[in-house]
Amino acid sequence: MSSQDCNNDCQSCQEDCEERSFLAPMNKNSKIHKVIGVVSGKGGVGKSSITSLLAVLKQREGYRCAVLDGDITGPSIAKTFGVEGTQIYSNGEEIIPAKSLEGIEIMSTNLLLENAEEPVVWRGPILAGMIKQFWSDVRWGEVDYMFVDMPPGTGDVPLTIFQSLPLDGIVIVTSPQELVSMIVSKAVNMAKKMNVPILGIVENMSYVQCPDCGKKIFVFGKSHLQDVADKYDLKILGQLPLDSELTQLSDMGMIENYSSDWLDEFEEKVKNF
Repeated sequence: MSSQDCNNDCQSCQEDCEERSFLAPMNKNSKIHKVIGVVSGKGGVGKSSITSLLAVLKQREGYRCAVLDGDITGPSIAKTFGVEGTQIYSNGEEIIPAKSLEGIEIMSTNLLLENAEEPVVWRGPILAGMIKQFWSDVRWGEVDYMFVDMPPGTGDVPLTIFQSLPLDGIVIVTSPQELVSMIVSKAVNMAKKMNVPILGIVENMSYVQCPDCGKKIFVFGKSHLQDVADKYDLKILGQLPLDSELTQLSDMGMIENYSSDWLDEFEEKVKNF
């Protein structure tokens, strides 16, 4: 099948094409309808927070959601959802994922470690193998939306996720800095090479809102988001603020309790996923 005719639905496709040959087999007792990767060209932009919020918002809409923490060496999803320290079980053939209070399925490296502070000092092939194991050996059940928190950059593990998981699209997360165009271009070009649609771009840590007067303070300077979106023809999903309440709830493992006016606006933008 030519790339022009491909609809990116590798799970139902019968063509023996190059893209499909790399896919890891889905767990036999799971059915995952949509897989969305959350990517960034660099670390420190709050990619894990955006991944978590996307899962929370879709779960609130009534969908069954899951988060696969693909950031193997820097996992934070388990803590954000309050399942860190949860005992992960296996029936001898499959791994049973953790489940948040609101029912979001979670799989993260930290759930497999005796000590969450233990470093994951693994080489690339082992990291790549873990990603495939999270997909193939975890009994996810039926999931409407799986969000994959991908490690930053365009290295070995992100490449494994692009090739091994049937991504329906990606969301690019960035921050308002001068180098943003170059950083976003790397993520955009990688997605194009892998023939994966880009659903939109999110600018995180865009501003701080004064609690007294409501004025927006752009602590990292003027945003370049519109320029970048125009350059690469990307849909802007939101410009999200620095919010201490969100940080506190994430640290407490209670991100599912978070609400705000800007989150309602963000939800409207991602309803068409």
